[in-house]
Amino acid sequence: MRTYNVALIPGDGIGVEVIDAAWSVLSAAADRFGFVLNGTELDWSCNYYLKYGRMMPEDGIEQLRAFDAILLGAVGWPLSVPDSVSLHGLLLPIRKAFDLYANVRPHRLLAGVPGPLWARDFDILCIRENTEGEYSGAGGRLHQGTQEEVAVETSIFTRRGVERILRFGFEQARQRRKKLASVTKSNAQKHSMVFWDEITEAVSADYPDVSVTRYHVDAIAARFIMQPETLDVVVASNLFGDILTDIGAAIQGGLGFAASANLNPVSRGPSMFEPVHGSAPDLAGRGKANPLATLWSSALMLEHLGEHLGSRAILDAMEKVTAAGEVRTPDLGGSATTNDVANAVIAQMQVSRSGYLRP
Repeated sequence: MRTYNVALIPGDGIGVEVIDAAWSVLSAAADRFGFVLNGTELDWSCNYYLKYGRMMPEDGIEQLRAFDAILLGAVGWPLSVPDSVSLHGLLLPIRKAFDLYANVRPHRLLAGVPGPLWARDFDILCIRENTEGEYSGAGGRLHQGTQEEVAVETSIFTRRGVERILRFGFEQARQRRKKLASVTKSNAQKHSMVFWDEITEAVSADYPDVSVTRYHVDAIAARFIMQPETLDVVVASNLFGDILTDIGAAIQGGLGFAASANLNPVSRGPSMFEPVHGSAPDLAGRGKANPLATLWSSALMLEHLGEHLGSRAILDAMEKVTAAGEVRTPDLGGSATTNDVANAVIAQMQVSRSGYLRP
C-alpha cells in the first residue's frame, strides 16, 4: 500500500484549526482511494519561540528530511513575536533549505463563491520564484539610530534561478492553455529585470508551442482586475509574485481560498503546502476560519505525491459544497464552523463516487 509521511506544522492562530480540518479531509481521501497518510505534528510556532528562543529546533531541518511532504497552517503572532523573526525563523529557512524554488498558487472562482469582479471565467496559475530575487536577505543597516542611518536591501537574481523558474512555468503552460505571461519592471530596473527578459526570450525558443507575453508588473496588476480571463500561467519574481498572488486571492473570493505549494519539482526532499492567509489572531480558537484554502493546499499536496484521484476528489467535493451554498463560514456571510465545512466536504466525497475508480 502506498504510504506517505507528512509533517504537520499547525503553527499559530487559526493554523491549528485549519490543519485539523484538512487532516480529517485528507484521511477520508486516503481511506477512499487506498493509500496511507502518517501525520506527525510538530509544535514549531511563536509559542515555541517564546519558550525556547527559536521558531524550530536547531535540528529542525534535519527532522523534516525524513518526510515526504510538509503541511503548514499559519505562522505569526505579532503581538508576541515580530513578523520578521517568525518568518525568517521558520517559513523562509524551510523554503531555502529544501530549495523549494517554485511557489505555485491557483486562482479561480469556485462555483457559488461571490467574487468582487464582473469577470468569473478565469483560471490563473501564478508561479513565483521562491528562493532568491528581492527576498534574498542580502543587505544591512549602518549607523543605526542616527541621522546618518543607511539601509540597503539587495536583490539577487541568478541565471540558474531565473531560468529554472521560467522552464517550470513553460512546462505548466504546456499542460494548460499554452499561454505564459512573464512579469518584470524592465523599463525601470535595467539590470535585474532586463536580465529576466533576456532569459525569458532564450528559454522561449525551447517552447515554440507556448505563446509568451511580457508584462510590466503594474500593467499585469491592472489586467488581473480588468481582464483576468486573458491570463493563464503567470511567472514572476519573489516580490512581484507575492504581490500579484494577493490580487489573485482577492479576485477569487478572498484569502480563505488562497492555496499554495512550495515545490522543488526535481528533488527528493519534502515540498511544503500551505494556505496563504495569516494566523488571524482575532479569529483564533473561535472555529470561524475558512478551511478551504488549506483543503485546496492539501489537494495540491496529493497531486504532488502522485495521488491524482484523491486530489481531484477533494477539489470536486469542495466545489460541490460551495455551489450548494448551504455551508458557509462567516467570511462568506454564513455561520458554519471550520469543522462544518470539512465535514461537508467529506460527505460529498462519500456520495460523489461517479467518475472515480480505485487505483
